[in-house]
Amino acid sequence: MVKIDLGAQINGYIADTAVTVNYDPEYDSLVQTAEDALQNAMSMIKVGVNAKDVGRSIQKTITDMGFKPIANLSGHSLDQYTIHAGKTVPNTWTISSFSFSDNEAFACEPFVTTKNGLGYVRNGKIKNIYALVARKKTKDEEADRLLEYIWNNFNMLPFALRWLVKEWEEKEARKILDFLVKKKAVHAYAVLVEANGQRVSQAEHTFIPTQTGATVTTMG
Repeated sequence: MVKIDLGAQINGYIADTAVTVNYDPEYDSLVQTAEDALQNAMSMIKVGVNAKDVGRSIQKTITDMGFKPIANLSGHSLDQYTIHAGKTVPNTWTISSFSFSDNEAFACEPFVTTKNGLGYVRNGKIKNIYALVARKKTKDEEADRLLEYIWNNFNMLPFALRWLVKEWEEKEARKILDFLVKKKAVHAYAVLVEANGQRVSQAEHTFIPTQTGATVTTMG
């Protein structure tokens, strides 16, 4: 099972989508449940709908199939050059939330684990994805050069370590990035693992709410 989570941007305006590819029949229903939860959520979204009710729908779809939602992962609002713009589209029912408006983009992304999972994820040891936090100077010439390179090439969007190897050797790039993370100029995203070591499936679309439904920007 492989989760493919990717984004595309034009002038910083982002479309974020994900699909789970599975070749193990044991987990076919786990993958399908994530897709069903996404479709059920998308079918109810329009201007004025409260995000917590979307979370309720996702949770019910998943638990009705005997699985568990990942409670500490969620969908999110998107803004120009900002992939997580502050608002949360939950995967479980929450007490307080917000209502969708027609002037924002959002990503909805149910995550599903098995009945033996704990229903939340934790940080793993591997960190290969980064994003710029601040352009503040560090007084280290090479670190400041990398900060400028990140800004000019990726702005505030996430980037992969391997995208830097044209300018720096991998070992050197990682060393500088570690320094920038300590300086809080760059954020490192850890690979996430289910807390009980169980499989997780995912499905995701980006959408813009309308008065009658949602315009999905990641659907062919």
